[in-house]
Amino acid sequence: MRTHVEALAFENLILSLSKDEVFAPGLHGSFLGRLTPLSTAPMPLHIIKLVVGCDTIDELVAWHAEADRPWIMHTRMTPKRIDEVLDGGSLYRVMKGQILCRQAILKIDTVGEGQASRCEVTVDPTIVRVAPTPRRPFQGWRYLKHEDIPPDLTEAEAAEMPADLARQLRELGAW
Repeated sequence: MRTHVEALAFENLILSLSKDEVFAPGLHGSFLGRLTPLSTAPMPLHIIKLVVGCDTIDELVAWHAEADRPWIMHTRMTPKRIDEVLDGGSLYRVMKGQILCRQAILKIDTVGEGQASRCEVTVDPTIVRVAPTPRRPFQGWRYLKHEDIPPDLTEAEAAEMPADLARQLRELGAW
């Protein structure tokens, strides 16, 4: 419930707006709510892929440290929407049924020709942990819808609880 002062301030705001400001095309927001211009900048498109052979982020890091090579994800199909993915997109990784981390996508190349062609997705070696989010198994990779993107975790949040314990709590619906 609003206080009397807040109600007066709100009423003054309403009276100060013209009809065009309230109903201006290209603006969104509720009537007399905050009106902000719709963004014309394209949203980055993200990719999600299952990790095979690694159950934790630490195992993934150790595996790449042993190989001493750039972080490249190999896949058969090249994304058709490359420009959107390269405009700030990330590769989200699913381990043991949970989206656990992401890496910025730096480059996408098609290698080979015809039936032997493959896609190489080069990612930034920096791993950003995200709020673990359940995900069912799937083959290959998928585009990740913007509304399905899990939030990034801060370093403190990521270090707060062991990943296995966090996963068990989420499975029970307690976290």
